[in-house]
Amino acid sequence: MRRTKPEVREINPDVRYNSVLVQEFINRVMRRGKKSLAARLVYDAFDMVQEKTGRPAVDIFEQAIKNVGPIMEVRPRRVGGTTYQVPLEVPARRRMTLAMRWIIQAAKARTGKSFSEKLAAELLDANNNQGAAVRKREETHKMAEANRAFSHFRV
Repeated sequence: MRRTKPEVREINPDVRYNSVLVQEFINRVMRRGKKSLAARLVYDAFDMVQEKTGRPAVDIFEQAIKNVGPIMEVRPRRVGGTTYQVPLEVPARRRMTLAMRWIIQAAKARTGKSFSEKLAAELLDANNNQGAAVRKREETHKMAEANRAFSHFRV
């Protein structure tokens, strides 16, 4: 590799659920350093999810992250002047990061309502293997499957 990998920062668990995963999600929702606003939005969404399902919101959230996280993705690799899309397995850390990113993007893309309601709806959809975030994962898997012929060009 050309560059060294940055060390992974220690993230403290969130206040309400004592979960590092939830705290990371809050950090991803946060814009312009407004962490208390991001936390309020996420906790409101979790409350809505818990109301609708009757199950703990953290369990639904963790299941949604698992359902959205991609197993394979394509990475570009230059071989002899040609760029091939090489399918590779996604490391656990990146899988979680992509899942969070896709859930937030899908929630933002939904129409109407507050962000908390959109996020709650997207989390419920992701938990049921539906919604835009899950579609994004399927798209990524299709790309990896289509380019399986180039898998011998491992990065």
